[in-house]
Amino acid sequence: QVQLVESGGGLVQPGGSLRLSCVSSISLFSVANLAWYRQAPGKQRELVASITPGGTTDNADSVKGRFTISRDNPKNTMYLQMNSLVPEDTAVYYCNVRISVFKMEYWGQGTQVTVSS
Repeated sequence: QVQLVESGGGLVQPGGSLRLSCVSSISLFSVANLAWYRQAPGKQRELVASITPGGTTDNADSVKGRFTISRDNPKNTMYLQMNSLVPEDTAVYYCNVRISVFKMEYWGQGTQVTVSS
């Protein structure tokens, strides 16, 4: 059974930092497209950042210059480094692993990030 286990969420003050981690049991992790999404109360889930198997990244405009997505293939782990956090970043964050050629897609259970003073 495929598992994505997230960690690193919590309560942080505005201007602070957090690092989210997502460990995967997927054997094809190194060839997967990885992404972080978030969903705030009353809002739709939105794409925050993505990274291709080759390491090309893309960020939503709202987090450019503040968030960094990365991957460690030998550890089957993806990360989201979040700096200069603002209250608008408050949401449940989900990791996503997608292998399009095999039509495989998996989601983490979500981790709460709350930015508040």
